[in-house]
Amino acid sequence: MTGREYTLRELMTVIAAKQLEDNKAVAVGTGLPLAAAMLAQKTLAPNLLIVFEAGGVAPQLQTLPISVGDSRTIHRALMCTTLIDIMDMMRRGYIDYAFLGGAQIDKYGNLNSTMIGNDYEKPKVRFPGSGGANDFGSLAWETMIIMDRHGPRRFVENVDYITTPGFLTGPNAREEAGLSPGTGPSRVITDLCLFDFHPETKIMRLIATHPGITVDDVKKATGFEIEVADKIEVSTPPTLEDLRILHEVIDPDGRIFPTK
Repeated sequence: MTGREYTLRELMTVIAAKQLEDNKAVAVGTGLPLAAAMLAQKTLAPNLLIVFEAGGVAPQLQTLPISVGDSRTIHRALMCTTLIDIMDMMRRGYIDYAFLGGAQIDKYGNLNSTMIGNDYEKPKVRFPGSGGANDFGSLAWETMIIMDRHGPRRFVENVDYITTPGFLTGPNAREEAGLSPGTGPSRVITDLCLFDFHPETKIMRLIATHPGITVDDVKKATGFEIEVADKIEVSTPPTLEDLRILHEVIDPDGRIFPTK
């Protein structure tokens, strides 16, 4: 029981936080992934080490930074370094998790945050592009993905452009492309459900639906055929304490969780 209503954004953040283990390192950007990492650190994973692309390593985050270059990302940090050093840490295997999002995703977890259309020079829509997303998804041991507005235009059979590699074309494809064995996407959190990836086919697999959502709802909203786990859980709603931390501690200014 939560004691009050919650938004899907709050639910997604709480679910994402629960995917992060204690005594691990996570590289995050801003927005929901960072809120999830901060929530995990303040609840189930107090020894979670948070790393920022711009160079902050293990800061003591008081409130939610508005960007990876916000001065709060280096507040009482263990290290204030450079983007090159952060990517080097990932390449050396020191970063367990990366958190990403995108405009499109396919069944193998390939992400597109570059463009919509068949012509790169004349796209229908141009997005910001990779930033550090390609490096994050290529080098971290596990990639966590948050996708809101779950629908067939975003969950597509083939992304228009691979900005960040998932499992590419299926089993062994990452390794054949030169990426480290044992890496790749591990979770996809949406406003309908939670996915992992089938260990053999590497296709996105439904493992939990949010309250009030059915397996058929997820299938209809997805533009490719998904795997479905033998047992489907129902996502646990945020607790009152989860909501208090999100609103009063992490985001007191209501930048991503507006005050009700």
